[in-house]
Amino acid sequence: MSHTIRYKDKLLARIRRLKGQMEAVERALEAGKPCGDVLQLLASVRGALTGLTGEIMQEHLHEHVVHAENEDERAKAAEELAAVLKTYIR
Repeated sequence: MSHTIRYKDKLLARIRRLKGQMEAVERALEAGKPCGDVLQLLASVRGALTGLTGEIMQEHLHEHVVHAENEDERAKAAEELAAVLKTYIR
């Protein structure tokens, strides 16, 4: 079983919290809140998204690279992670 399925409920809960944080940004903008408040909300969203991304990357590395069934699977999983990291750090 894939780690995203095994931890599905936990991951979905984090996504729902992220949605709530984005809705808070939207409400702040609609209410004309000061830019410092909006920036603080955005920093929170970014932190939450970075944490979620890091958790999924770590599980991918552990499950699909470290504990791969064979060398071909290990190479494929490592390439997937490398491609995502390339995009992520841009």
